[in-house]
Amino acid sequence: MSALLEVRDLYLEFKTSRGRLKALNGITFDVQPGEVFGLVGETGCGKTVTGLSVLRLLPRSATITGGQVLFEGTDLLGLSRSRIESLRGSKIAMIFQDPSTSLNPVFSIGAQIQRVVRQHMQVTKQQALEKTRTVLTAVGLPDVTRILGSYPHQLSGGMQQRVMIAMALSCSPRLLIADEPTTSLDVTIQAQILNLLRELQKKFDVSVIMITHNLGVIAQTCDRLAVLYGGRVAESGLVRDIFNHPQHPYTRGLMNAIPRPDGRGKKMATIPGTVPSNPGALIGCAFAPRCEFAMDRCHVETPALFPVGQNHSNACFLAEPKP
Repeated sequence: MSALLEVRDLYLEFKTSRGRLKALNGITFDVQPGEVFGLVGETGCGKTVTGLSVLRLLPRSATITGGQVLFEGTDLLGLSRSRIESLRGSKIAMIFQDPSTSLNPVFSIGAQIQRVVRQHMQVTKQQALEKTRTVLTAVGLPDVTRILGSYPHQLSGGMQQRVMIAMALSCSPRLLIADEPTTSLDVTIQAQILNLLRELQKKFDVSVIMITHNLGVIAQTCDRLAVLYGGRVAESGLVRDIFNHPQHPYTRGLMNAIPRPDGRGKKMATIPGTVPSNPGALIGCAFAPRCEFAMDRCHVETPALFPVGQNHSNACFLAEPKP
């Protein structure tokens, strides 16, 4: 089966007052049709900027300096501005972290979704309205007629996020990028939204990239994942393989730091040190300064992704095949 999305050796840097910040340093992964793929890691590891790079929704200070983003075989980085704009919403859609800042406060919910539908689909006003009703119903919103005429501030955070999901699915995209879609919601609503996303992913047969720092979210929603650190993939594979047998020292550190029901009264495990501010400027493995297993070569060489099982890879010299 051909991958729906292939990200190959993606490099990106930001121009800052302190010089060049190399945020992505060879990100590589693929997303298969009909799967939920997770991107997980600490703040600053490159998760969100990777998602934004796919849609080329980057600030002016950002420059993609290398790599490819292949969607259905077409390199999105080489498309004209008008072509990439036509793909946003129609073929690839995105759900952002905070729905309250993503929805326009001066337009009703119905007007905003209908505008998206009419922009990407050749339909009449009535057809756009019916499509809007259909997707709002699909995401479980009650009293759709009232929601259509409501403004964002009149809805709760959970309802706003359901509206964002409805808007993202309104034009039947092939790929949905969900960037921390439950961060601003309380725990009960988080679970509802995650269950809803999984149900809709199957119903609409859409592939999903789930961007999160929360391993619990990954366990609940994803089929495969990539663990990011320093703008690189540290480990990738099936969720069950990585959760049951984490290979990279960073992945094991993340797993050990998960709060556990039997951990009451015990000191929570942590990963010493901090995420590097400019990982691309470091020589060697970006995790080496924090790694208890670091060898001399880790500080001067950058490890590739070594296979450690079927569809399971680890970017650590400890996984390097023996000659």
